[in-house]
Amino acid sequence: MRRMSVGRSTLMTEGPIARQLIAFAVPLLLGNLFQQLYNTADSLIVGNFLGSEALAAVSSSSNLIHLLIGFFNGLAMGAGVVIGRHYGAREIERVQKAIHTMLAGGLAVGVFLTFAGAALSPVLLRMMGTPDTVLPQSIRYFRTYFYGSLAFILYNACMGVLQAVGDSRHPLYYLIISSLVNVALDLLFVGLLHFGVASAAAATAISQVVATALCLYRLMHSDRDYRVSLRELGFDREALRAILANGVPSGLANCIISFANVVVQANINAFGAAAMAGCGAHSRIEGFAFLPVTCFNMALTTFVSQNLGAGRPDRVKKGMRTGILCSSGIAGAVSLIIWIFSPQLIGLFDSNPEVIAFGVMHQRTTMPFFFLAAYTHACAATLRGAGKANVAMLGMAVCWCVIRVPYVTLATHLRPVLTTVSWAYPITWLLSSLFFTVYCLKTDWMGLKQTQGL
Repeated sequence: MRRMSVGRSTLMTEGPIARQLIAFAVPLLLGNLFQQLYNTADSLIVGNFLGSEALAAVSSSSNLIHLLIGFFNGLAMGAGVVIGRHYGAREIERVQKAIHTMLAGGLAVGVFLTFAGAALSPVLLRMMGTPDTVLPQSIRYFRTYFYGSLAFILYNACMGVLQAVGDSRHPLYYLIISSLVNVALDLLFVGLLHFGVASAAAATAISQVVATALCLYRLMHSDRDYRVSLRELGFDREALRAILANGVPSGLANCIISFANVVVQANINAFGAAAMAGCGAHSRIEGFAFLPVTCFNMALTTFVSQNLGAGRPDRVKKGMRTGILCSSGIAGAVSLIIWIFSPQLIGLFDSNPEVIAFGVMHQRTTMPFFFLAAYTHACAATLRGAGKANVAMLGMAVCWCVIRVPYVTLATHLRPVLTTVSWAYPITWLLSSLFFTVYCLKTDWMGLKQTQGL
């Protein structure tokens, strides 16, 4: 295989740890900010131009979307760990095989989801107890969204490659462009032409196609070791085995957590369209508080995988502490701001007083404990980078599904108010935080005690 430029500027195995993590995370933060903006644009524009029921339709579909695409996103995370490990060890041939195997898998999954999402949308939405007044619009939004599945999946795969080798700048550029495209199309389709709720999903899908095209162009024309060639797309047995070993637990965890959230959403749906719209508005706002969590998670996974690949376990624990502190601290500060301005923020999506009341209640119940969710995700991201994806899956699946689902199901029968549903999140965030704290303190999760005397 032809040797390409090494590109050591993307390695995270040497230099100041905090500076590297922050330098990697900040472009991701800005990029995810734009991504969240165009996700929020759907809800803002739909809620203001089409009304509460249309906003409820968009909100009720989001957890189902996460459920169906969550498994491949987990595989992409697993592939990122494999690529990062080989990249840190300078095993370029293995880097190439892992990249092309992941992209080939993305093509297959994207085609499957296009048909599965469109076919299953009415059945799944009915299983969630979506009200009849909202169901037709939810089905149209859900189906249209999944017509763009191939672009969504390939974009996540391409992003995973760039992030695994330490490039967080180019994904930022592509997200900015796609965000602007999405907002412009939302305003055109929904605000000006009044095409309806499905056009908001179409705008998102089109913008994702733009981002995917830019990302693929970058990978195919790069002179670095991670260059993509369409002729080399295919499945390498060894690379596929490694990707599945690291990615399946993460994918299952995503699906399990999304399933739990679907159950929670079904209980929210039982309180009517206003509750759906209010909680849906909160979920969009919560997405902004989650941005630093996501960014430092990606930075931590890449940092840990590259340093273990390079044989530098001495840097890993320091990086873990820095990442967790940054993630939890920033998430806590942002959630405090959201708690203070909750009525104004929910009111941006819908001026209906009932919708605002439901949204504020849900928001002010969950936000004081949001730093626990950040802590959990940062611990799980570190363990995934260390090859402990099974542990990360176990902790989050047990606390966020096995416990959350029975709690919501039983507690709402005993106290049938929306506040009961809202408390499912703080309770399970606390339990998962305790699980990961005990595991990291009581086990030699990377062999550091033997190798470093820790």
